[in-house]
Amino acid sequence: MELKPGLSALVTGGASGIGKALSLALGKKGIFVTVVDLSEENGKEVASLVKKECAKFHSELKFPSALFIRCDVTNTGEISAAFEKHLATYGGLDICVNCAGMSNPVPFYQDKSDGAGSWRRTINVNLIAVIDCTRLAIQSMQAVRKPGVIINMGSAAGLYPMYGDPLYSGSKGGVVLFTRSLLPYKRQGIRVNVLCPEFVETELALKVDPKFIDSIGGFLPMEMVVNGTFELIKDESKAGSCLWITKRRGMEYWPTPVEEAKYLVHSSNLKRRFSYTAQSSLQIPQSYEKVVVHTLTHNFRSATKIVRTRLTLPIRPYHVLVKIIYAGVNASDVNFSSGKYFSGSGKELAARLPLDAGFEAVGLIAAVGDLVNDLKVGTPVAIMTFGSYSEFMTVASKHVLPVPRPDPEVVAMLTSGLTASIALEKAAQMESGKVVLVTAAAGGTGQFAVQLAKLAGNMVVATCGGENKASLLKDLGVDRVIDYRTEDMKAVLKKEFPKGVDIVYESVGGDMFDLCFNALAVYGRLVVIGMISQYQGEHGWQPSNYTGLCEKILAKSQTVAGFFLVQYSHLWQQHLDKLFHLFSSGKLKVSLDPKKFVGLESVADAVEYLHSGKSVGKVVVCIDPTFSQQVAKL
Repeated sequence: MELKPGLSALVTGGASGIGKALSLALGKKGIFVTVVDLSEENGKEVASLVKKECAKFHSELKFPSALFIRCDVTNTGEISAAFEKHLATYGGLDICVNCAGMSNPVPFYQDKSDGAGSWRRTINVNLIAVIDCTRLAIQSMQAVRKPGVIINMGSAAGLYPMYGDPLYSGSKGGVVLFTRSLLPYKRQGIRVNVLCPEFVETELALKVDPKFIDSIGGFLPMEMVVNGTFELIKDESKAGSCLWITKRRGMEYWPTPVEEAKYLVHSSNLKRRFSYTAQSSLQIPQSYEKVVVHTLTHNFRSATKIVRTRLTLPIRPYHVLVKIIYAGVNASDVNFSSGKYFSGSGKELAARLPLDAGFEAVGLIAAVGDLVNDLKVGTPVAIMTFGSYSEFMTVASKHVLPVPRPDPEVVAMLTSGLTASIALEKAAQMESGKVVLVTAAAGGTGQFAVQLAKLAGNMVVATCGGENKASLLKDLGVDRVIDYRTEDMKAVLKKEFPKGVDIVYESVGGDMFDLCFNALAVYGRLVVIGMISQYQGEHGWQPSNYTGLCEKILAKSQTVAGFFLVQYSHLWQQHLDKLFHLFSSGKLKVSLDPKKFVGLESVADAVEYLHSGKSVGKVVVCIDPTFSQQVAKL
């Protein structure tokens, strides 16, 4: 919502502290404000100040630009009358900020009241009144059929325990979960968010032990609270969101998507949650084309050719036929074409030929075999088995992953997205508050790694080569982009991160591995997900020696871990669901390389383009351009 003159807002607890600051900040935008508070003297003063600010935007009005209404927010009759007066004066309600709050005046263990005294009053003001005011604000917005935003004032004490005042902490914790549970109102155009600042220098916060305030870096500037509130109002994607503000870490959303994914349960039948109508029938030809490896070499173009093969019906039991629409290109395609992923001698490997090439694709189920009951013709699916550079593919139904739509963005979430998501969780054991370094960060998997690390509450450093790639990474929220074409990476890491980095997500190998490993902090973890710089040497992928590796990791209690996605197939659907959820909620971006590759004849071009170092984002081949033109983007 754009904060512009002529909107109206109601602020409870608006006569002092955060409520006063927000009332004045709204007034400075030319927004009409109703100040609701028990303190008549302070409330009238704030309303008067708001009128002065509004006068800069409104020369002549037939109604007051600010109101003060004396009200006890725990009295339903009084607070209902306040909302009614606001609606009668301004004809609607655009913004409601529920700031009224209090601490428990008597320590909990000393409170001898029978329930009508101090402890119940704290709960009534901090939680019950917020629920009541939120209810009234929603009804007010529904009555005039206009979108609106409600901001409930929580507290950092609602995210972690506050031992000195358990009632305050408990009531604010209730505000947090109550607000986050109101996400469905977004469908009606009503967004409800909660702000959780640490201590601001207000009358309420001055009661807190000064030693504790010093331990968390001092009081939070009021400006940060105002900025956080305005962000929640203006950002249309924020609904059911909790913004945590600290002086130490700035503004970050809580919980992180990584934590949120631990308790959210998504239906495995993802198509129910997205607007895609499955086709009941698809034309099946008598034959189709596919890319096969006919000779083993790291030169993908020389190793492969397109062949035509007969399509046999009916499909055998427990299998489905998938019509491929988009296939993903991976750096490891050249490892596959050279036989690196298969055991055995040269003669044994040659006996396996031809091999169906390609690792990942999305498409539609074209036919199903007997005993397949959970998949239907026309269902959008993803596949991650050998042979995806093909027009059609027969796959065991147990290896099919239901997806929302057969779009190229979905392809990017497969090998690239799943590698980043699972590797950071399992191999890197990523937490919040760390420094995470991602190499080749503008590539297919790097783009996911930097975003997931950032969403988890970390500082993210990323390497890339070129201005376009650096620009993409900055757009993705990377804190420090190192363009190795214009900067000395070793010097940057040594100067700006003298204690080292905590996690490295490494996919380049060679000299880049050495640089990153030497920049690893005590207890640091380096995860190797690939060695793209070594895949296309004169003799292909050759092992390297890392002299002294054991001694180095022993000296600093470090970990160097390898990650190969195939060995984590039991986690694919779970993490794919998480990536879809983040993408559909606007928390995750998917970057596709703009260069178009169409048809099987372009696969070799696409593989060479990826290895040229020019690609930005995920490289995808459109196998069936005629069908893709009929499908709207995700």
